[in-house]
Amino acid sequence: MSPVLPDPLALQRQRRRLLRSPRTPWLQALMAERLAERLAWFKLEAQRVVLWQGLAGGGAQALRERFPQAVQVWVEESPWLEVARRQAAPWWQPWRKGRTEWQQPQHVPTGQAQLLWANLGLLGTATPDVLFQSWQSALAPEGFLLFSTLGPDSFKELRALYAAQGWGPAGPDWIDLHDLGDALLRSGFSDPVMDQERITLTWADGEALWCDLAALGGNLAQGRFAGLRSPRWKARWVAAAEAALRGADGRLSLTLEFVCGHAIRPQPRLPGESTVSLDSLKQQLTQRRKP
Repeated sequence: MSPVLPDPLALQRQRRRLLRSPRTPWLQALMAERLAERLAWFKLEAQRVVLWQGLAGGGAQALRERFPQAVQVWVEESPWLEVARRQAAPWWQPWRKGRTEWQQPQHVPTGQAQLLWANLGLLGTATPDVLFQSWQSALAPEGFLLFSTLGPDSFKELRALYAAQGWGPAGPDWIDLHDLGDALLRSGFSDPVMDQERITLTWADGEALWCDLAALGGNLAQGRFAGLRSPRWKARWVAAAEAALRGADGRLSLTLEFVCGHAIRPQPRLPGESTVSLDSLKQQLTQRRKP
C-alpha cells in the first residue's frame, strides 16, 4: 500500500495558522519538553546553536538555559523573520540581540554551528534526505543534530476511526525511525541514534479532543476530504470519537509516538584517506601469513 503523503499546500496553511498564535502549539510544546531532556546527553559548550523553525517548534528557552553564552540562530521563512526577531530578542531584553541571529533556510551559514535543534522539523516531509543534507551543511565538524518527529503509531486510534467511518485519511503517514536512521547515513551524518517513546494522551470528552486537534492546524494528508465540513458532521465526529476512543477510565485516549534522533557531522576525510574495518584487516593479515 502506498504511503499517505502530506499535502504541501495544507502544510503551508497549517503553518500560517499556528504562527498567528503567540504561544507554541500544545503538541509542539510537549515534544520540545521531551526533546530538551536529551540536551544533558551532549557534553559540549556550543558557541552557535541553530534553532530550526522554533516559532512553531519551540525550544528556545531550553537552549538558552543549556547554552547561555551561545549565539542562537533562528531559521524561519522570510515572512516570519520579523516575528522571530520580536520573540527572540524582545524590547525589554535588549542584551539578547547581541547573541541572536535570524536567517532564512537557504541563507544559513555553512559549517559553523555546534548544535542544530529541530523539534518536529520533519513534519510534512515525505523524503527527509534533502532536509538532512541542509542541516548537516549548517553544522561544524563534530557538530550535533538533535531533532524530533512523530512516529507511524501516532494517533493510530484516530486513523482506525476514520477508516471505519469512511472519512478518508486522518493524517499523513509518518516516517519509521529505521528509515530516518538510514536517511541520516545517506546524508553524511555519522553515529545516528534513534529512540522512541509512546505517550498516551487523554481527554474528558469528544468536544475537548476536537478543540485540541483543531488547534494543531488541520489535516495535512493528501486524499483528505477537500471541502468544508458542516456542524452536523462535527456532531457525528464527536459522537463517533466518544464511542470508539473511550477507555475503561471513562476518558478518550490517543497514542502519540515521539521519535527522537541525534547524529554527528563527522570530520572531513583527508585526500586519499580510506576506512578499513578491523575484521577486514585481520583477515588480510591472516591470509598474508599463510605459506
